[in-house]
Amino acid sequence: MIQVQFSKPDMSMEEIYEVKETILSGWITTGKKTKEFERWIAGYCGVNKAVCLNSQTACAELALRIMELDNEDEVIVPAYTYTASASAVCHVGAKLILVDIQKDSFQIDYDALESAITEKTKVIIPVDLGGIPCNYDRIFEIVEKKAHRFHPKNKIQKAIGRISVNADAAHAFGARWHGARIGSIADFSSFSFHAVKNLTTGEGGALTWKNIPGINDEEIYHKLQLLSLHGQSKDAFTKTQLGGWEYDIIELGYKCNMTDIMASIGLAQMKRYSKMLQRRKNIIEQYDMAFKPLGIEVLPHYTTTYQSSGHLYITRIPGITLEQRQEIIMKMAENGISCNVHYKPLPLMTAYKNMGFDIKDYPNTYERFINEITLPLHTKLTDGEVEYVIKNYCQIVKNYI
Repeated sequence: MIQVQFSKPDMSMEEIYEVKETILSGWITTGKKTKEFERWIAGYCGVNKAVCLNSQTACAELALRIMELDNEDEVIVPAYTYTASASAVCHVGAKLILVDIQKDSFQIDYDALESAITEKTKVIIPVDLGGIPCNYDRIFEIVEKKAHRFHPKNKIQKAIGRISVNADAAHAFGARWHGARIGSIADFSSFSFHAVKNLTTGEGGALTWKNIPGINDEEIYHKLQLLSLHGQSKDAFTKTQLGGWEYDIIELGYKCNMTDIMASIGLAQMKRYSKMLQRRKNIIEQYDMAFKPLGIEVLPHYTTTYQSSGHLYITRIPGITLEQRQEIIMKMAENGISCNVHYKPLPLMTAYKNMGFDIKDYPNTYERFINEITLPLHTKLTDGEVEYVIKNYCQIVKNYI
């Protein structure tokens, strides 16, 4: 029986050579390779600067911290997402506002989003689920419309002049909206390079941002560097230069920098990334051709408006129950195919229940969750494995439609 993993990192000799070079260089933590990777990412996304950190979560949190949010500020997040989208809000002490998704989509309900905005709203965190960009036109229309209710508290908030759009783009590295790459659309965009992501550094992430009038990109970059390394005035590489040991602690920061070993993996991945994205697109097209005629609901990854990064292949089996969903997943597992669910809604999680969130207040989120199944989608899948997944999923699901 064929065994098909749900996700598998795409590693090659390129990554081995890059990491070997870094290890033998004698410098393995944040240094030249990390800076080079940051330049690659900024250039790829079409922005002036990028910061590489140890996770997307750290990127999202530091983006909120440079906005200096406090417990009177509100941040809006869709209820249908992974905890990282919301936990960063709680980490900085702001008030988390969860909003339902649309009835016929995994994207946030934009009308509900608009209604949820108050004079305390400082940030919206839309989620590019599965690598498919949100409707950024609609989001920016909303924040511009509500700009008169925005009350900035500091320099950067005043410079933005409205609610900031901080995209959770964990899945969307390489995706495009109206031709422009994600990373250059939202005010701040945080990417994940975790082991299961399209481009991986093992763990890791990157933060990009649009130019903010009146705020120098170097100023933002420097602030993020301070926050990511204990508020230290010099990074470790600079401190080791001859006679350069002395440093200051400018503020009480955090510890979430990327290492040169991680960055080396990323640099090798970048060289192969266009082919990796094309392979994902090829697999998605094969899946779509097989599943759509059966009535299996799939997400549109490639349209005239946007191009997905093809991170997740999310399907829905209309009308099935939670129990039937689990039956299908188990039958796929019995045939050696690992499936997943993206995601169990936040209001169903203990930590968020304890905060007072109730799934009954998010009916669309629950309705989309109960019959969702995510199929394997990664660049290490062979053509034979893709065919095997298609054959088994079609045979199993046809008994439930």
